[in-house]
Amino acid sequence: MSGEVLFENVSKAYEKGGEKAVSGFNLQVKGGEFAVLVGPSGCGKSTTLRMLAGLESVSEGKISIDGRDVTNIPPKDRDIAMVFQNYALYPHMTVRENMAFALKLRKFDKREIASRVENVAERLGLAEYMDRFPKALSGGQRQRVALARAIVRKPAVFLFDEPLSNLDAKMRVDMRAEIIKLHRELGTTMIYVTHDQVEAMTMGSRIVVMNKGRIEQVAPPREIYSRPATIFVATFIGTPPMNILKDENGRTFGIRPEDVYLTDGETGRIEFAEALGSETILHIELPNGDKVAVRQRGYCTIEAGASTGLRFDMAKAVYFDGNK
Repeated sequence: MSGEVLFENVSKAYEKGGEKAVSGFNLQVKGGEFAVLVGPSGCGKSTTLRMLAGLESVSEGKISIDGRDVTNIPPKDRDIAMVFQNYALYPHMTVRENMAFALKLRKFDKREIASRVENVAERLGLAEYMDRFPKALSGGQRQRVALARAIVRKPAVFLFDEPLSNLDAKMRVDMRAEIIKLHRELGTTMIYVTHDQVEAMTMGSRIVVMNKGRIEQVAPPREIYSRPATIFVATFIGTPPMNILKDENGRTFGIRPEDVYLTDGETGRIEFAEALGSETILHIELPNGDKVAVRQRGYCTIEAGASTGLRFDMAKAVYFDGNK
């Protein structure tokens, strides 16, 4: 399958000799894979995507698509399509014209353009909006048009730069499902950038966790969650995050809130509870001042200030070397 992407020791510095926004980035994305780059603001994920798209120059290293070095070639020659956070639709063009524009620039046959546009419009539920202008569409509909415009090009690689950030919570869920379904149907390589860990965990076949311009861990969602490679990954992925504690030998370990259980005793004091309907998150302070989050099913009736014992399922614990 085409669409393999390879980053080889790629770095980006905006000023010569200055601090690197991305440093020593090495990643292979297989053809047809859905890879998600996730991390906090300023970690370099969008810069990495823009270097792949050709919108940012590469300071060091090499980027290849299907074995072809694209490091220094123009964006239009890279066989990629990009969907942005702000939709980037042409306001003076109808939905149909927006979808067809890139194909017209490439001088596709009119019948081929019409066929592609109509097929994709039907697939994304846009057929009834084809003669509308972007201002007459909702945010979700505009983002769907942006997706459709990318799909009609049939690129080797789709790039998504935080495309759902401007949508409300329900629409984000709907569009996540739409993109996952599209990936399953098209089988095309997709690389998706987000700061939202829920998007990363639910969408990606592999997750690339970034921090300060570097990769912290690359793994499938389940492994990222259950076996984080570093303390950063452990505390960035998961809500609430993994508890980070020390055992009786002073070794640092992490344990998820669902792997800590209440027992009789006075191991800690409940500071407050977050009742979320299907579950309750208890926040507990230990005698040494450490904090522990405990996930309980349903509503928990223990009040703040009460003492409780704790049992840790150490078979689920993850130990970290040093302070990494």
